[in-house]
Amino acid sequence: MKYGYFTPKMKMADLVSANHMLILLMPRLGLSLGFGEMSLQELCEREGVSVAFVLLVFNVYSFDSYQPDERVLNPSDMSCLVPYLRESHRYYLKERLPHIEKHLMRVAQHAGDRYGEILKKFFVDYRHEVKDHFDCEECEVFPYMERLLKGEATNKPMSEHFADNHSDMIEKLQDLTQIVYKYLPGNAMTEELNELVFGVMQLSADLEKHALLEEKILLPYIHQLERSVL
Repeated sequence: MKYGYFTPKMKMADLVSANHMLILLMPRLGLSLGFGEMSLQELCEREGVSVAFVLLVFNVYSFDSYQPDERVLNPSDMSCLVPYLRESHRYYLKERLPHIEKHLMRVAQHAGDRYGEILKKFFVDYRHEVKDHFDCEECEVFPYMERLLKGEATNKPMSEHFADNHSDMIEKLQDLTQIVYKYLPGNAMTEELNELVFGVMQLSADLEKHALLEEKILLPYIHQLERSVL
């Protein structure tokens, strides 16, 4: 099996030094801190997590050029995929968006009626869009994949119609930062503005990698299952 740029024998400390975003992924993968001098494989064994799946996720998040071979997408490792994606959805909806909302609402209160209302409406609409997108995945895509895993045939392949494109969500986050940069008064709570902008930037970067993960792992795996069942 090809492990791309990271290998199971690499120390966790070296991996998170190479890409600090991996720290944010660890709870979603069932991994905890306090890994000391452990390798990735040793940590996964301690936590009872598939090292092959964790390695796939780490490599996709760390290297834009990484493309997993379909042969590594085997059922025993990929059983972690849907739980990981569900946990990512929970993280975005219950942790990252509320963090952004807290700072956005404080900024909106001091930005005047016009710009404050623009900010609040933009965020509310965006949060609804994100939730609808994730609901679609959890109510349609994930159950479809689980049916394929059980060997149940369906009328037509979903992979031909399912283009899980997060670009609109990411572009709207960029629009939010532009509103902040261009239109808010210069005295509108600098510290809160910084927290808001960096929170949006972090979420945007995370969603870009989340989309890449679904493009490079979820869709190829669904397509592979479809070929074996349909």
